Amino acid sequence: MLKRSAIATLVTTLALFPGLGATAATIATHKTHAKSHKITETTTAQKQMATMRHSSKTVAARNRSSHLVSTKHHYYERFYASSFADDQGAGDTTAGEDPIVRAAAVEALGNMNGTIVAVDPDSGRVLAMVNQKLALSAGATPCSTIKVAVALAALSENVITKDTQVPLGKYWRVDLTTALAHSNNAYFEAVGRKLGFEKVSYYDRQFGLGELAGWNIEGEHLGTFPSTELDAKLGGVGKMCSFGESISLTPLQLAALMGSIANGGTLYYLQHPTTPEEVANFTPKVKRKLDIGPLIPEISEGMSGAVEYGTARSLRTSFIEEQILGKTGTCSKNGTRFGWFGSYANTQYGRIVTVVFLEGGRPTFGPKAAELAGRMYRNLYDHDFFAVKPPPAPVRTAEKGLGATQ
Repeated sequence: MLKRSAIATLVTTLALFPGLGATAATIATHKTHAKSHKITETTTAQKQMATMRHSSKTVAARNRSSHLVSTKHHYYERFYASSFADDQGAGDTTAGEDPIVRAAAVEALGNMNGTIVAVDPDSGRVLAMVNQKLALSAGATPCSTIKVAVALAALSENVITKDTQVPLGKYWRVDLTTALAHSNNAYFEAVGRKLGFEKVSYYDRQFGLGELAGWNIEGEHLGTFPSTELDAKLGGVGKMCSFGESISLTPLQLAALMGSIANGGTLYYLQHPTTPEEVANFTPKVKRKLDIGPLIPEISEGMSGAVEYGTARSLRTSFIEEQILGKTGTCSKNGTRFGWFGSYANTQYGRIVTVVFLEGGRPTFGPKAAELAGRMYRNLYDHDFFAVKPPPAPVRTAEKGLGATQ
C-alpha cells in the first residue's frame, strides 16, 4: 500500500508541474527486481549526453592517434638496394696502382656494396680505385659531405668565421667546428641561405663540382651541379647546402676536393696510371689553384672533431695512431641509401686521401663508410705506409769499362 501511495503521489506531482518532465528522468513503473530498475532519460537529456559522449570519443581518438603516431607508427623508409656485393674489384685495371694501397682498400671494403678511391694529394695520382665501375659513375647525392665546400665558401665570403655563433633557436647557437663535427643540418641551411645560390654555385664549381675530376680517365662520368636553385618547396638553397639536394657528386670529385684541402689549395686533375710505364713517367697536372690556404685551419678543427668525437668516430675503432680529418654523409634517394666518407691522413709521410662511397639499404650510412676507412688506414699503418721512407738507392752505370756511381 505504501508503494502504491508513493507512486500515486509522484504522478500527481508531475501532473501539477509539467515542466519537470522536460528535464527530469522518468522511472519505469513495471514491476522488476530492485537491482534491475532501468532509468530512461528524456529526449532533450539524451541529445545533450550524446553530444558529450561524441565529444569525449573524439578527444580520446585524437589522443590515441597522436600516441600511436609518436610511439608505434614511426615512418620507416623502404630500401630496395642491397648493401652487400661480391667480387667488386672484378674487371678493375690495377697494373698502375700501388699494390699495398690496393690490397688495403680491397680488404677494408670487404663485401660492402661500394667503392674506395685512394689518391696522393700532392700529385693527383690515383693510388687505388676498387670497384672502378662505381667509382667512375655519375655519382650520387653528396649528402653531408657538401658541407665542407659550403664551409669554405662561407669563410671565403666572410659570412662566418670559425667562431661565429649561428643562432638556430631561442637558446641554441652553434659554431663551425661543432657543426662540422656533428654534421648539423640546421647550421648549414642557415649559412647556405645567407650565402645565396649564386655564390654557392660559384664556389662549388671552383672546387670541381659539375666537371670531370680526372685527366683522360677512361669511363669517367660527369657529376652534375644544377644551373638553377632547388625549388623553395623542396628546401631551396638551404637543402642544397645541408644535404646536397639536386647535386650529383662523384667519388673522384670528392677525392680531388679533399686532396686540395690536404695539400694547401692545389686542385689537381686526378690521373689513374694503367701501366708501370705510366707510373714511371707520371707528371702531375694542376687544374687550378684555390684561394683556400688561410681557411684550411678554420675547417680542420671540425673535420678532425668529426673523427675524434663526431659522426666519423667509428673510424677510431680501428685506427688512432695518426690524425685523420674527414667528413661523413648519409642520405637516400629512390629506395637506395648512400654512405660517404671523404678524408685524408694528416701525416708527415705517406700522405693519402681516402674516399669511401657505399650504396644499399639500412646497413649503409656515413659512419659505416668511416669505419671502413679506419680499417684501411690500419692496414696501411701495419704495412709501414706512414713510416719514414729510405732515400732511393744510387743507380750504378758503366762508363768506359769503369764502374761509376751516379
